[in-house]
Amino acid sequence: MKSFLELGVSAPICQAITDLGYEQPMPVQEAVIPYLLGEAIDLIALAQTGTGKTAAFGLPLLQNISLMPQGEQSKPQALVLCPTRELCLQIADDLTSYSKYLPQVRILPVYGGSSIEAQIRALKRGVEVIVATPGRLIDLMERGAASLSSVHTVVLDEADEMLNMGFSESLQTILSEVPEERHLLLFSATMPKEIARIASSYMKNPKEITVGNKNAGNANIKHTYYMVAARHKYLALKRIADFYPNIYGIVFCRTRKETQEIADQLIQDGYNADSLHGELSQAQRDYVMQKFRIRNLQILVATDVAARGLDVDDLTHVIHYGLPDDVESYTHRSGRTARAGKTGLSIAICHSRERGRLKDIERIVGSKIERVRIPSGSAICEKQLYNLADKIERVELTEDATLESFLPGIVRKLDWIEKDELIRRLMLLEFRRLLDYYESVEEIEEADEKGRLHGEAKAKRDKRNAMAEEGMTRLFINFGKFDRMYPNKLIELINKCVPGRVRIGKIDLMPRFSFFEVDEAEAADVVASMNRFEVEGRRISVEYAEEAQIGDFNTKKAKAREKKSSSRRFDDQPSGWERKPQARERRSREGDARERNRRGQSAYIPSKRRER
Repeated sequence: MKSFLELGVSAPICQAITDLGYEQPMPVQEAVIPYLLGEAIDLIALAQTGTGKTAAFGLPLLQNISLMPQGEQSKPQALVLCPTRELCLQIADDLTSYSKYLPQVRILPVYGGSSIEAQIRALKRGVEVIVATPGRLIDLMERGAASLSSVHTVVLDEADEMLNMGFSESLQTILSEVPEERHLLLFSATMPKEIARIASSYMKNPKEITVGNKNAGNANIKHTYYMVAARHKYLALKRIADFYPNIYGIVFCRTRKETQEIADQLIQDGYNADSLHGELSQAQRDYVMQKFRIRNLQILVATDVAARGLDVDDLTHVIHYGLPDDVESYTHRSGRTARAGKTGLSIAICHSRERGRLKDIERIVGSKIERVRIPSGSAICEKQLYNLADKIERVELTEDATLESFLPGIVRKLDWIEKDELIRRLMLLEFRRLLDYYESVEEIEEADEKGRLHGEAKAKRDKRNAMAEEGMTRLFINFGKFDRMYPNKLIELINKCVPGRVRIGKIDLMPRFSFFEVDEAEAADVVASMNRFEVEGRRISVEYAEEAQIGDFNTKKAKAREKKSSSRRFDDQPSGWERKPQARERRSREGDARERNRRGQSAYIPSKRRER
């Protein structure tokens, strides 16, 4: 392997990167730098996040600027475009470090969320390199503050991410303002069709360099997944966090709402976590990121968009709280760990409906994603206890005047306790809550590849949740179309009877009763709360639906039978909540239902009538 000096990097820049601890070029640097220091060519470099791409384009970029005539140094000669503010700042900081011994090179980060007036003043003073997000750069161009007429090098970093974020038109606007004789460097982790289109439109005979396989994942990342029911996803996440006591990772969620809810729940359960999503102000984002970078946070819960361009070293885990819709996003997520030649773990918490996407991801990363068992409570407790024992074992005993002054008294106070008992007390002091939790909590039931649960409660749950959406529970209510029950009225009734906000799913209205779905976690509260209420003297009855009794109502034939068996038209019924069926009518209706059931025709029969 050649050194940076042997690759042609100048002595001042070599000295700067030596100060940073760089010893040998990484593969992408060794492949790219010689081309960029040679003839001016257009280049497409495909390499994963964290493989040293910034130095690969940054070192030649700075060296070429230093060779430009002095008279042109007051205008921007190089432009680096990136998708997010965080990546913009990170690249600018790296380039500033690389140019430590090139004082004539001035680098300006340009991004939204900071003072545009300050950026305009810096541009007027003169800069050699602009590192920018597309939106803010176009704003400066429209104000006449940023001129690209002297730019000879344009770098698109994380080009696929910029296209995913909708910057295609912005990139075209910017590139149209750059001189035609410039050369374009495109760095990307994947090669979607949009990248190929930009290459054909704006690049001249580009050289393509691939480090690893095209669109492939980092070989240093171990890919695993858990298959669980939707209602167990958060419990599985908790077990992952507990099973890896030294976790330093990102949990990726699909929506802002889910991101905030998961972060809030982790914080409530005592985990060192916070959220990062688009609803945070710039000041809040900066605060969260600073805490995460200095490891005051162990777990960052983030959306894909908010985490784009996130540059944090030494992440141990990336956790997918459900698989992303875009398979390539999985590669970007996972690429946050195992950077700079280190190893990392990518864990997906998914359910059976995502099997197809798992297969697609396996093709992208070029290896099989291993299914692993959810850690048991016993295994988690063992891992935590031994982790503390390891920490105690590694403590270096150095003299501390304050400790030494109190130590004799502490030794006398604890001298009566035997060593084994002292260790037991120490472990209980640290882990009482954890041990109590896993001693009492049930083990998580894992789903098989077809989504079926394993465990004793499988039959009961299947019966209760028949035909309900994943994560929802199907309930029966004794009001239907004949009672002028409409979806909006049912939702209004639920919200009136149940405190707090209830997530409501599918609603099926029958002539004399209805079915509706609610979040599994809220089903018990909904049943208990609604059964305490009456409507115009008629008691509300809400119960869990049962598969054998409701299945046939979900067919057109059953609905037709029910309609045919009705002796009264919907239009004949009193309006509003005034209808109050007599006991004889209710008994007759239930008798008819039992008779149909005896003849093999499925009909709903409440499992147990609650009497007042």
